[in-house]
Amino acid sequence: MQTVAVARNAMATRFEIVLHGENPVALRAAAEEALDEVERLEAQLSLYRRSSEISHINSRAAAGPVRVEPGLFRLLQRAQLLSRESGGAFDITIAPLMRCWGFMSGTGELPDPGDLAEARSKVGMHRVLLNEKDFTIQFAGEGVMLDLGAIGKGYALECAAEILREAGVQSALLHGGTSTIHAIGAPPEATAWKVAIEHLGYAQHISGAEPAAAPTNDADPVLAIVPLKDEALSVSAVWGKSFEAGGKTYGHVIDPRTGAPAEGAVLAAVALPSATETDALSTALLTLGLEGHDQIARLRSGMRTLVAARTETAGQFRVEARGIVVRGGS
Repeated sequence: MQTVAVARNAMATRFEIVLHGENPVALRAAAEEALDEVERLEAQLSLYRRSSEISHINSRAAAGPVRVEPGLFRLLQRAQLLSRESGGAFDITIAPLMRCWGFMSGTGELPDPGDLAEARSKVGMHRVLLNEKDFTIQFAGEGVMLDLGAIGKGYALECAAEILREAGVQSALLHGGTSTIHAIGAPPEATAWKVAIEHLGYAQHISGAEPAAAPTNDADPVLAIVPLKDEALSVSAVWGKSFEAGGKTYGHVIDPRTGAPAEGAVLAAVALPSATETDALSTALLTLGLEGHDQIARLRSGMRTLVAARTETAGQFRVEARGIVVRGGS
């Protein structure tokens, strides 16, 4: 049994694929084809490329119907369904709010209240009209913008995994920036791939956010180990892009319903067969937090979830899990 590892930078992160099989040449060729598909999808979905199909839609859909490539149209339909199922906690029309909070072009800033109110008036999937008969999209008004940042990586991994399966690959692990992982089969002599979710304090410490919450050197840096076989896992967290103002930290995950950074949780994880859905639903679960845990966990049969929120004690967290075994304390 041979092992092949291939990596490429795309979608502002690093995609990596590890494959096992008897023919390393065929494995590498399949992996390169899968990563080519990731790059193709980046060129189609990127909000930041003026030549992308999403940019084309954003600049023209307010004026009238815009024809959409069938694969992208199906993705937009899935995003619309996921938004409805999550009660609007996941929403690809979030772009005006991301821009208003300064996360689209930088590390963030407090918005002007008037600008924030205007941005909120442009957000909501009810402002997106999808016509399945002719594969067109139209916006209900000016200023609506699509941002597939919370679903694009998962979708790209799902498409890449499908290419690997079509090539006959039976054992592989793919990830995009480690936030979304897609498993095909299992590694040699194992029943599943095992993916670690870092302990909350450790993750915050290495991200540079709130170093006081970091554990001691002998603390276990692993919060949970999730076995995956023909499944995907997505982990969303509030740290990463953030800024401080008035003694408060504001994260880059914006609640589409309120227009403000999400405060329901600090970390959320979702495991399902579809990487597209885990990417979107982990964002929704992070936004809804502990109060919305049951709502998200009921959406799909066999879904496994984990959500963590701060407590009133500094550096302490409350962790809830459904089907995921938490190793350390909260």
